[in-house]
Amino acid sequence: MLDTPLWKKISLWGLTIALIAAALPSLMMSSGFDFGDDAPTVNLGLDLAGGSHLLLEADPDDVAAKRLENMEESVEAALRGATPEIKFGDTSRADGRFSLLLDSASDIDRARGLLEPLMMGRDGSLQQEWDLEVVDTQRLVLVPTESGLNVAVNNAMESVIEVVRRRIDELGTREPTIVRQGDTRIVVQVPGLEDPQALKELLGKTAELEFKLVDQQALPSNTEAGVANPGSQIFPYAADSNLAGQSEAVKRLGGIRGDSLTGAQAGVDPQTNRSVVNIQFDQQGGQKFAKLSTENVGQRFAIILDGEVISAPFFNEPILGGAAQISGSFSPDSANQLAIQLRSGALEVPLTVIEERTVSAELGEQSIRSGMIAMLIGSLAVIALMIATYGRFGVYATGALLINVLILLGLMAIGNFTLTLPGIAGFVLTVGAAVDANVLINERIREERKRGRKVVTAVENGYKEASRAIYDANITNFIAGALLFWFGSGPVRGFAVVLVIGLLTSVFTALTLTRMWVSGYLSANRPKDINI
Repeated sequence: MLDTPLWKKISLWGLTIALIAAALPSLMMSSGFDFGDDAPTVNLGLDLAGGSHLLLEADPDDVAAKRLENMEESVEAALRGATPEIKFGDTSRADGRFSLLLDSASDIDRARGLLEPLMMGRDGSLQQEWDLEVVDTQRLVLVPTESGLNVAVNNAMESVIEVVRRRIDELGTREPTIVRQGDTRIVVQVPGLEDPQALKELLGKTAELEFKLVDQQALPSNTEAGVANPGSQIFPYAADSNLAGQSEAVKRLGGIRGDSLTGAQAGVDPQTNRSVVNIQFDQQGGQKFAKLSTENVGQRFAIILDGEVISAPFFNEPILGGAAQISGSFSPDSANQLAIQLRSGALEVPLTVIEERTVSAELGEQSIRSGMIAMLIGSLAVIALMIATYGRFGVYATGALLINVLILLGLMAIGNFTLTLPGIAGFVLTVGAAVDANVLINERIREERKRGRKVVTAVENGYKEASRAIYDANITNFIAGALLFWFGSGPVRGFAVVLVIGLLTSVFTALTLTRMWVSGYLSANRPKDINI
């Protein structure tokens, strides 16, 4: 029957009012009225709020090089930890492979047994990530497989995306867009940030922190000439360091990496009144740092950030508390930026900015104004046509149209979706879709009246028969919108979000709300004829 029960009316009006209320904070955002921090609001995209766009790219060769270095450390630790220890020498990382020469050919089988677990995937899979070869009966050669390298690149990029997200969140920005593009690229869009320089500096540094012992046996002349002793490597001092232009030779293995940090805060050294970064290790990292400092009291250790030596102080005493201090030529801003980078974690692979652009807030406001004018003109034209054509039923369609826009905005606010310029186009399209359903219903009612049906029967049949076509059309559009969202990115997704949600709200308002209003009118007035 056409009648709407009281409980259903209360439920429908309650849901409608709640969704309209959710839209109010977004509608009154520019009025200065404070709804509180927890109020749901629609976030504006880069093209509406202004901001920065960066396209970052990683080099797979960097992933391969770091992976090779990690494998070298694992292999050497496994052989030295064997009982009895397996002696080796003449290590090499040339041509993307790692090789070493065993002192005795009799240790080949034992060494292979120790290294075979390292060849498999570290995620617990049985995928072979390395091939192990024996050359000239004593030399072991580890060659990365193509599949293993692809997995490593994919894992590195996923990790990089999370680190980039944490770093941007530290800036206090809201709703950045961070999406992967292809195999080695990342698109970063930060609404409201018109100067991308700070963002580029924040994302352009790997923030790979290392503590390594200085090679006490290295001759200064060899170090400056770039010649390192076996088992050592040379790093230059940072450009802003007091020793810029010089280099330091450090032990390649046996240091501590910054991946065991649990905290990093910018501060001021009370003795020197200089900006520093205070760091805190986790339990395992604190134990390793305590052991390193205890065993090397009186020796120097280098603090290396992204391949550059920040400073190389002495271990004057054991450091047992799991905390340390990084000092250098820091300004308060650079110290805070380094602390953010260390807290968010190191990038597994360096990123290079290959494209950047900025959208001004003024251009964003102009886009909003133009989009709203287009939607207002279109809505007024549709409203005038509906009322002129269908009379009272056109008024119902107009009310459904206005409520549709409001609850669409409310749902986007509740879902914390981002509105872009294509999203506004989706709003305009939703206006047409919302009215289209009412056109089908009203025309169907007209046909029923022409056939001689009574008013109530004509209206009931009109809603029943038109609903089939409405559902069919909207399901088709919903599938198209879902595919746009699934395969699209950026502006395409923004359009798809509004389209999909708008289809749901238009069906709700056109079929459910107007039916409730029409049934209420017919029940109260019992008209013998209707002007439609």
